[in-house]
Amino acid sequence: MTSVASLESHLRNIVEGEVRFDAGTRAAYATDASNYRQVPVGVVIPRHEGDVIAALSVARETSMPILARGGGTSLAGQACNAALVLDFSKYMNRVIAIDADARNAQVEPGVVQSHLNSALAPHGLFFAPDPSTKDRCTIGGMIGNNSCGAHSAAYGKTVDNVEALEVVLYDGTELSLTGSIADAELDAAIARGGREGELYSRLR
Repeated sequence: MTSVASLESHLRNIVEGEVRFDAGTRAAYATDASNYRQVPVGVVIPRHEGDVIAALSVARETSMPILARGGGTSLAGQACNAALVLDFSKYMNRVIAIDADARNAQVEPGVVQSHLNSALAPHGLFFAPDPSTKDRCTIGGMIGNNSCGAHSAAYGKTVDNVEALEVVLYDGTELSLTGSIADAELDAAIARGGREGELYSRLR
């Protein structure tokens, strides 16, 4: 494990977003909507995907755990940990595209659910899961927690309303994941080998 000071310095050199290791920030990010308290090592507020990849690279090199955080509305401590926290809510919060005909939207992980629904409303659409914190929780956090809400019996949980994900794993592997994959595509992914092939092989 590297020193906290060198970790902070390294992150400041490669991240375009904000890098915060001060006591006030760490205290603010130590809790969510639960009774748990875990003071993070530091906080990175990425401006874009490149910042996320850079922060993950540093964390991997220094064996630092990572916690992806949205609105901090989790009720069971999911949004706090003694780790390097990535807060997506400040900058990575865009609704990138809406395809009304296909009834889907492409978003960044930090977009607040009510903001997404405001953008969808002119098309007569909405993102179905409706947790009570919809005016604060983010789509990324909802995916992480598989959020539901009072109408989940009618519309399903978050997992039932996600079509695809672009993800980067802790080891740096970038994957495009969809809800279903044909047998031929699965065979091809396994045959390609590497981390992706290993994961698909284990899933099979």
